[in-house]
Amino acid sequence: MELIARIPGDKGQIGKRTVKDQISDKLIYMIHSGLLRVGDELPSERELAATLGVSRETVRAAMGVLQARKMIEVSQGARTRVLGTGPYSLHESVSTLSNLKDRSFEEVAEARAAVEVQVIWLAAQRINNNELARLATLVHDQEAMLRDPVRFQISDREFHATLYQACGNALLVDVVSDFYDYALEFRRRALQRPGAIAHSVAEHRGIVEALKTRKPEAAVAAARKHLEQVRRTTLDEMSAP
Repeated sequence: MELIARIPGDKGQIGKRTVKDQISDKLIYMIHSGLLRVGDELPSERELAATLGVSRETVRAAMGVLQARKMIEVSQGARTRVLGTGPYSLHESVSTLSNLKDRSFEEVAEARAAVEVQVIWLAAQRINNNELARLATLVHDQEAMLRDPVRFQISDREFHATLYQACGNALLVDVVSDFYDYALEFRRRALQRPGAIAHSVAEHRGIVEALKTRKPEAAVAAARKHLEQVRRTTLDEMSAP
């Protein structure tokens, strides 16, 4: 089973928490950071379990935590909906994002590219077979998400988190993860454009194939292509009337 990727605000404690708690923390952070918004319909338990690499029972238990905190609405026969952040405070987690709020998108995109290239360079040399298999599985599953931006964004974050962890440097993982979370609202809009998700899935596949070669240059080239596409499409959304 894949360990849950970095959860801001819980540094140093993850090993002491149950998988249910790790999943609920991850979903809570997704809501607080804006990745999941009020009214979003969440994927099914089966789909979330596959994306997050855990059992359906674990997902069900984690969703129970969010339901008790009035962050989601669970209805029989209908998809679970996001209600909002509820009374639960996550100021420690979102404080990292507040450090970027006064920065321009171009500035953050340039910094992300610089850091992420280094992360990919290291990952190409250090990634293990389990991590490669996990990335390949995520890309395969993403092919069924071409018309489901919410489900794809959850999977996309899992893909990048797994990729970042493979670099083996926790400090770099923290930094690049904060850059990833910047401008999520515009990424959501960009992914709603026709063909946008299919384009991202194809680029994810290219990154995985490059990583399999264990050649840093190939992996970095695939990552640069993806980062440029993300930068361009996000900027287009930010400039749209």
